[in-house]
Amino acid sequence: MSEIQDQVRRRRTFAIISHPDAGKTTLTEKLLLFSGAINIAGSVKARKAARHATSDWMEIEKQRGISVASSVMQMEYRDCVINLLDTPGHQDFSEDTYRVLTAVDAALMVIDAANGVEPQTRRLLQVCRARNTPIITFINKLDREVQPPLDLMDEIERELGMTVVPFTWPVGMGKTFRGVYDRRAERMRVFAAGEDKRGGDEEVLEGLDNPETAQRFGSEFAQAKDELELVAGASPAFDEQAFLQGQQTPMLFGSAVNNFGVREVLDALVDLAPPPGPRAAMQRTVEPQERKFSGVVFKIQANMDPAHRDRIAFVRVASGHFERGMKLKVVRSGKELRPNTVVSFLSQRRELLDEAFAGDIIGIPNHGVLQLGDTLTEGETLQYTGLPFFAPEIIRSVEVADPLRSKQLRAGLTQLGEEGAIQVFRPVAGSVLLLGAVGQLQFEVVAHRLEHEYGVKARITGSSYNVARWVTCAPEDGGEQELKRFIDANAHRVALDAVDAPTVLLDHLATLRAVEANWPKIKFHAMREHAGLVFAKSM
Repeated sequence: MSEIQDQVRRRRTFAIISHPDAGKTTLTEKLLLFSGAINIAGSVKARKAARHATSDWMEIEKQRGISVASSVMQMEYRDCVINLLDTPGHQDFSEDTYRVLTAVDAALMVIDAANGVEPQTRRLLQVCRARNTPIITFINKLDREVQPPLDLMDEIERELGMTVVPFTWPVGMGKTFRGVYDRRAERMRVFAAGEDKRGGDEEVLEGLDNPETAQRFGSEFAQAKDELELVAGASPAFDEQAFLQGQQTPMLFGSAVNNFGVREVLDALVDLAPPPGPRAAMQRTVEPQERKFSGVVFKIQANMDPAHRDRIAFVRVASGHFERGMKLKVVRSGKELRPNTVVSFLSQRRELLDEAFAGDIIGIPNHGVLQLGDTLTEGETLQYTGLPFFAPEIIRSVEVADPLRSKQLRAGLTQLGEEGAIQVFRPVAGSVLLLGAVGQLQFEVVAHRLEHEYGVKARITGSSYNVARWVTCAPEDGGEQELKRFIDANAHRVALDAVDAPTVLLDHLATLRAVEANWPKIKFHAMREHAGLVFAKSM
């Protein structure tokens, strides 16, 4: 087996997804803890504490105790290199999450055992299902008062349209939570509340018919035993192919805050999650074990190190062997790069990286050379597809409080627009910039970041626009000439986005229908992919 094949086989790249407050960031911390990547877990909730979650690095995240940006962490466990991407749980940041899901091979879905399937979980699952992403389910917070496990299992199957295969099963819950029974290993791990540090040896009791276990845990164990017999008759055997196609999900129970069930999640990721597979480009399908390097930029983050005003492009390696200092081509622009300060991540902590293989996430510092969706190769013309940008649902005007800081406002918004934190539109006619977002919290984060990272106090106010659509025209319908005619005739309501893709901004959907009727050759799109190369038709 070649070195590249061996390295690809060792990789596991996955995202953690959930509804807000299901315990996702806490679980991320504990996975890092149990893999040995960190020695003490950060306090996610204690806002005044000296420690914060490793995956929450923005000042606003530390203040609010929420994740609003995706973060990337790499760790090693059982001879596997695990690339973990922690996504924002808040629905206002769903675009960032969608883009992250294009860069992973599997997802770990965290569900709050008290609340079950919640709205954001459904939305994220739709994205995973559209990409046939394999999903492992972790039912969290079993040490609290929660729904019965059989009800949770039924709800997941009904709501998410997936067959559930319990790998572990809880014995008791809330104050009477005694532990979990591992159905495959046929043994019970006894619950003991953990701390921020890893504990010592864990107590394990063998077998379902162990009289010592039955006597010690009484009615909780008897009920769990009855439920396990029901589950054995009702749930199918684990089918690897169905799991890899996103049709079946293994389910594990635990309490991340107490370190309970975390090691089983790590083991499931190593044992079940697939190594990197082939990726579709517009020109051909690329195999991960190919000798030549290729990768795609799925995220850009400005000011991870505020002292250096840096911009990091997060690149998912799709094929080959990356080596620091190698010559790379940015396919969109034709420019060449020789990145010498490439980094790997433990959230905001980074290390210089010498090499990487398919599945790895590498960070390339740059000053505007790389854009979201860019493909990097050793020279071949390839364009990876599937990185979505959605038409904003809320549109606001933005002005600077101090006119002398106008230049800083434009510079800050340009960078934040390029990283996808918000969509920035420059009107063809007019000087007031417009901001587009999926949710209100995005505007609050941008205002906070403009003030603290760029020294600009911005006034974000309402606008007369409520609908945005990207516009294109096919060559057979007049192409660029017809598009220019449309832009000239609608200059009062056309703006350019971060990659200069023309966008029409309107007050109501009824107005959009009228404009569509008046310009039958123009196509109006509610979604675009990188740099306007591929558009999805407006609904």
